[in-house]
Amino acid sequence: MRPESKRRRIRMDNIYKQQIKIPCYDTDASQLLKPVSFMNYAQEWANCHASVLGFGYDDMIRTRMAWVLSRMHVKFLRHPKWRDTVNLATWHKGPESLMYIRDFRMTDETGNEDLILATTSWLVVNIDTRRLTRDVPLDDSSICREDAVPRPCDKICIPAGAVLEHAGTHVVSYSDVDLNGHANNAMYLVWAMDVMGCGTTFGKPLKEMKINFNHETMPGDRVELYLASDRTDDAMERYWVEGRIAGSTGPSSFSAEMIF
Repeated sequence: MRPESKRRRIRMDNIYKQQIKIPCYDTDASQLLKPVSFMNYAQEWANCHASVLGFGYDDMIRTRMAWVLSRMHVKFLRHPKWRDTVNLATWHKGPESLMYIRDFRMTDETGNEDLILATTSWLVVNIDTRRLTRDVPLDDSSICREDAVPRPCDKICIPAGAVLEHAGTHVVSYSDVDLNGHANNAMYLVWAMDVMGCGTTFGKPLKEMKINFNHETMPGDRVELYLASDRTDDAMERYWVEGRIAGSTGPSSFSAEMIF
């Protein structure tokens, strides 16, 4: 088969699939997959699939554009364990308003049991002007309409009765920063779970989380973290965490909602 023919065949494969064995460094003290590890996987799958389809990092940067993750909603049906073999899949669902939607699914080794389902909403920005753009080389034939999570992630609104209290401060440092020079999206979830304390995060696994990425943070930024909580009727615990850049009068850097 000629290389160009193979390329066309791959581009028509609308779902990117991969199988991995969960490594120890991606698990917690209970040997369960950390939520942040799933977020890291999802970012990598998204980039790999976008590259196959012709709008990955290298394709976009040539025209000074970049994908920016704006919102994410993840449902953890069952956390895989260290050494488990899992199947990963992602596909993009095309534009919706100003955003582009991409879904994810993790299943067990047989592919018969859903473990984690997620949907993400992305923006495209010009990295020089920081303005949004819709000039994406997107081929409609590559869109897959299947839903892992039916609705895109909503804007997080903290209920009026939930009181946000200062829970800590995080200074954006070397370990937070990615190849774009700012804090990686996954790190916001790490900061959020850290301020909730081990009594919650070690006690039982995360069932569901939503996160809105509102404003990038740079090395040296001090992010003030605020926490609120509530117990639902079915004994689940719900938490909200908001990160605000110290000294900033602009929007929060992120807001998260988590159910344990």
